[in-house]
Amino acid sequence: MLDTSARLLRLLSLLQTPREWPGSELAERLGVSGRTVRNDIDRLRELGYPVDATRGATGGYRLGAGAAMPPLLLEDEEAVAVTIALRTAAQGAVPGTEETSLQALTKLEQVLPSRLRRRVRALQAYTVAVPADRPAPAVSADVLTTLVSACRDRERLRFDYLDHAGSPTRRVVEPYRAVNWGRRWYLVAWDVEREDWRTFRVDRIEPRTPTGPRFPPREPPGGDVAAYVSQRVSAAAWRHHARVAVHAPASAVIERINPAVGTVEALDDDTCVLTTGADTVQTLAVYLGMLDFDFDVTEPAELVDHLRRLAERYARSTRTD
Repeated sequence: MLDTSARLLRLLSLLQTPREWPGSELAERLGVSGRTVRNDIDRLRELGYPVDATRGATGGYRLGAGAAMPPLLLEDEEAVAVTIALRTAAQGAVPGTEETSLQALTKLEQVLPSRLRRRVRALQAYTVAVPADRPAPAVSADVLTTLVSACRDRERLRFDYLDHAGSPTRRVVEPYRAVNWGRRWYLVAWDVEREDWRTFRVDRIEPRTPTGPRFPPREPPGGDVAAYVSQRVSAAAWRHHARVAVHAPASAVIERINPAVGTVEALDDDTCVLTTGADTVQTLAVYLGMLDFDFDVTEPAELVDHLRRLAERYARSTRTD
């Protein structure tokens, strides 16, 4: 016998067909009693699905007017959660899926009961996303599906790849995970020819088929693939790098940064070195100020000069004479 949720989905699927269903036939199709069918019909009505019933020898149940919908059962909070996820994706959180996410969001609204449809429409009408400072590269859903399928099946991948300089290369890898970092997708994989772990931007990958042979699993790099990606990706993108001596225990500094900001190496119980970077020295200065610890910076020269100007500006801002 089907469980309650599966049975309700099956019941909705049957009622969707353009005919009336006698209770006895529904009971036979679902493998339950007539009483259970009546209880399930009541449950659908409570959820907001219009189920009409007619009496007589030719009577039965059918979905009411305007209820030509695919079967979908969501509790209130589930419907809200799905709507928020689709709305976020439609606004570019997952580049390349905006249009399909918007289509799915429209379909979701059509199949929801009126009680939930009002909440969904309110979310769409009264939520606003702040545009990103730069457009994210589009990622093909087909490509992403191909990559994660190869990760799941542990099959070697062959693909054409554009490196950071835009030069085309051919890669053969053992894929491990697809990682979403910031507004980009990355593939973490063991590069067979280079015999080392590599991180590839998914929007620069063009898979070749068929996939290769299966491979035995490997231990992920560093034990934490998310931290591995954030460190490698951020370091590669930084225009300005710095090694900063921080007068605080390494554990205290680690608590105040995330892996995308940099790495921390202990020198002694009270001092550590923070290796960090950013696109601008202004951003670097903000990171260092937010540590709320004393620190020493000797390079790069642009950062030292900027910190001196900041110190003078802050000193002027607190003068009382």
